[in-house]
Amino acid sequence: MTQFLNRIQRGLLRLRLQWRLFKLNRQVAVHSKSSSDARPVVFFNASARLQGLNLNAAFSMLAAWGMQLAGVPVIHFACRRGMSHCVLGAGLGNPTAPPPCRGCVADTRRFTASASTEWFNYHADLELQAKLKSLSVDEMKDVVHHGRPLGDLVLPSLRWILRRHHLGDGEPTRYLYREFILSAHSVAQEFNVFLSRNEPSAVVVFNGLQYPEAAARWVAQQRGIRVITHEVGFQPFSAFFTVGHATAYPIHLPNEFELSDAQNERLDAYLSQRFQGEFTMAGIRFWPEMRGLEESFLEHAAQFKQIVPVFTNVIFDTSQLHANTVFTDMFAWLETVTEAAAAHPETLFVIRAHPDEMRKGKESQESVEGWVRVHGVEDLQNVTFVDPTTPLSSYELIQQAKFVMVYNSSIGLEATFLGIPVLCGGKARYTQYPTVFFPASPDEYARRAEEFLAAEKIEVPDEFLRNARRFLYYQLYKVSLPFERYLEEHPSPGYVQLKQFSWKELLPEQSAGMRAVVNGIVEGDEFIL
Repeated sequence: MTQFLNRIQRGLLRLRLQWRLFKLNRQVAVHSKSSSDARPVVFFNASARLQGLNLNAAFSMLAAWGMQLAGVPVIHFACRRGMSHCVLGAGLGNPTAPPPCRGCVADTRRFTASASTEWFNYHADLELQAKLKSLSVDEMKDVVHHGRPLGDLVLPSLRWILRRHHLGDGEPTRYLYREFILSAHSVAQEFNVFLSRNEPSAVVVFNGLQYPEAAARWVAQQRGIRVITHEVGFQPFSAFFTVGHATAYPIHLPNEFELSDAQNERLDAYLSQRFQGEFTMAGIRFWPEMRGLEESFLEHAAQFKQIVPVFTNVIFDTSQLHANTVFTDMFAWLETVTEAAAAHPETLFVIRAHPDEMRKGKESQESVEGWVRVHGVEDLQNVTFVDPTTPLSSYELIQQAKFVMVYNSSIGLEATFLGIPVLCGGKARYTQYPTVFFPASPDEYARRAEEFLAAEKIEVPDEFLRNARRFLYYQLYKVSLPFERYLEEHPSPGYVQLKQFSWKELLPEQSAGMRAVVNGIVEGDEFIL
């Protein structure tokens, strides 16, 4: 009965969404008055969803509406069976199954109905097909065709869809890699022709790393066209736009920026909630409950001289492409951590897996738990592993720590707030500024770990805390552009519903977030409030 009622509820929500889309598309189209000689802005988002409206699909649609109402012509580049295998379609349990195009195309029509839309189809390149036929996975990484580094452009999507970083050379992996490369080439060919025909002033794409958008971004940049990427921001229903890689979250922090008393109070209130586990990311709340450190753990920890928590990341996440600058990957960093643990039996190392590793429908196929088991890490008497489903308070753990080891997890920045030294192994968005200790090589990382383990006390430079507060405030309240007046939660995690609002509320003069988007795309301003 509950499942039946849930289906009814979702059906009604879908009908409500379709009706609101119909009305808003008509209103935006009627009230958009672009100059006939103005160059258009292109929007392309083929990887944020299959059916329904999730956060990034909503950001793309809302931004396009705002641009149109600001008098800027918009053209959508839209997929109509334009790939043999798409990123999301390949993730439905059978990577070799054809993508479910029908529902996706129908929703794309609804999301783009207010503006001109040009559709592209898939065209296999027989020459490239023959070239790929006998190549191994490693050989496909280096594939360049018509000057386009297709193997490299496609690799993050392959890792993401297979939920692993290290790829085997089995035929299923080869097959999907070949199809992704062929599809990326087809997208690039179609997009190149599309750009020649329309000569846009800018291109706006989701994420920029998933292969359809990565191919389009590469083509546009080769032609000297400005490309903007977007991802979810750091507040509920907020978006991050940038001319860089959105998944790296490049944030320019002005040297002169200092927090006022009111801003400090606002940040402290946020941190108070965060330290209790009351937060979401991309519409997902990882900890519906947060549990303190159990007495049994504290009794075990009392046997050791000191505690070093180790916070890991999801190995296949698109952020890892940017993180792997010091170590080749997160597991290479974990090897260094494990070597330090083996050499220091007086120290308790607590390895905590990221909660997103086992998110339903997105379970990692190359997990920290699996790595720990295969490498016999828990055989070390001074290592405790915390699996991704355990709602243990990381913040209480940090407060017990001598120092903290992270790869590129956001908790590294939060540990700095708590006054605990942080030894970071991967490039993180906050390592753009001095906020943590970030060695430049694996050897330097190992040396610094030895120094920290032997030291009586580790001083955290004052500039770390100053920069951490400035950076986090900027990240939360300056570059996370608010769209909450238009969106609300949907029963399906990560998906959203349109609120009831007038088309006039999409005008840049009515919304600080929309104004920042429009000015950033049209004028080249920073995407900040």
